[in-house]
Amino acid sequence: MAVNGTIGTLDTSKVCDALKGDEGFRQFPYRDTQGVLTIGYGFNLQSDGLSQAEAAAVLELRVNRRYLELLTALPWVRELDQPRQAVLLNMAYNLGVAGLQQFKCMLLAVQAQDYGPAADDMLLSRWAEQVGARAWRLALQMLTCEWQR
Repeated sequence: MAVNGTIGTLDTSKVCDALKGDEGFRQFPYRDTQGVLTIGYGFNLQSDGLSQAEAAAVLELRVNRRYLELLTALPWVRELDQPRQAVLLNMAYNLGVAGLQQFKCMLLAVQAQDYGPAADDMLLSRWAEQVGARAWRLALQMLTCEWQR
């Protein structure tokens, strides 16, 4: 299936352009004229919701955007091994980059390649209490530089 392209003989990109104008864009959920919870370009969240594929596409876009934000705020992160970059990106996705930056001691330890104290700081945080097993998994990945699932 094409996305915003040609399907059969119909140029769906022109239909999408028209629908953008007709529906308008709303970044946050709202109730349409019929009281239906809606977002974006008239996406009905009550009867249609999001498919797993749609949610995965949005997730990928948002992870990429958050990674760029992370690298802008903390340029030294790009020098880390990928598993450790992934830990910081996971946390930044969950907390926002500003929230991640509140982990001052942890970030200083990571920057100094002192991963034991960094993992400890992760686990001693309020965030760890909130996310439970996720914090333990990410702390182990920070400590060992081995991907965890």
